[in-house]
Amino acid sequence: MPSSDVATCGGPNGGIPVVDFDVLVNGAADPRARAIRDLGRACEDWGCFMVVNHGVPEELKEAAMETCRELFSLPEEEKAEHLEAGPMDPVRIGTGFFSVVDGVRYWRDYLKMFAHPELHYPAKPPKLRDVAAEYSAKTRGLLLVLAEAISESLGLDGGRIPEALDLESCFQILVVNHYPPYTGPGDVGLGLPAHSDHGFLTLLFQNGVDGLQVERDGRWRPAKPLPGAFFVIAGDQLEIVSNGRYRGALHRAVVGGERARMSVVSMIAPCLDAVVEPVPELVPDGRGLEFRGVRYRDYMEHQQSNKIDGKAALDIARVKRGVASQPEK
Repeated sequence: MPSSDVATCGGPNGGIPVVDFDVLVNGAADPRARAIRDLGRACEDWGCFMVVNHGVPEELKEAAMETCRELFSLPEEEKAEHLEAGPMDPVRIGTGFFSVVDGVRYWRDYLKMFAHPELHYPAKPPKLRDVAAEYSAKTRGLLLVLAEAISESLGLDGGRIPEALDLESCFQILVVNHYPPYTGPGDVGLGLPAHSDHGFLTLLFQNGVDGLQVERDGRWRPAKPLPGAFFVIAGDQLEIVSNGRYRGALHRAVVGGERARMSVVSMIAPCLDAVVEPVPELVPDGRGLEFRGVRYRDYMEHQQSNKIDGKAALDIARVKRGVASQPEK
């Protein structure tokens, strides 16, 4: 990957917008209204933002990181039950994305756990269950508040988007990525190629090793979180429900150097059986409809079962002009 492919302008975090969560929750009317507008612009222009003053304890974040570090260091036979499980299995440990369809080994090990409505987890290390339960609950609460604020930023009632996606019964997944020290050709390698996330909102933090990049205006920009901040990424379901007004960010992970990189991800998504389609208020006359309704379970299985190809998974939901499309029931 040539270095000229990466834009470095825009300050220490690449110019990525910053949202103050405390203002969204506790701010007076005028500051909160400004924060809502800023949040909307971030979702529209970037598809991602940093969130500060979020209230998730640093000690909990570090416990999640350390516990999963222990998991990756376990002998392979102690993880064998979950190695290369299917894309809809509740616990999966593996390499790459889904190696059966990847056709290539990306520089990445991962753990994926379904966390809500029911928590699933490997048996070892023993403390993983309690750490995952607390971390998923704290981050889910944060993301659900952001969902309400995003709904407001679209000019809707704060509960409109959560209601449309049945976020009260939301699907949540935890993902931990471990990118080993890079020993391949060149200075950097590909940990995970360009993709958008299949869910609604993704919350991410990483250890002190950079590697996350987001695409904007045809350039890749480094996502360097501010101290203590989370990185929030809009997913495909937000793009669908907003009728394309807000976009799921295209992002990738690169690896390089002698230090391993780790990231911990919490993602919320619609209820698995929810049919996701643009809310009618955003397409009042029925014209300009960009997406048809697709059951989230079907969308997720499609995206997770195919080779990563940017935002190609959205094609199954896009309205094809001149062709009448009906929502799935």
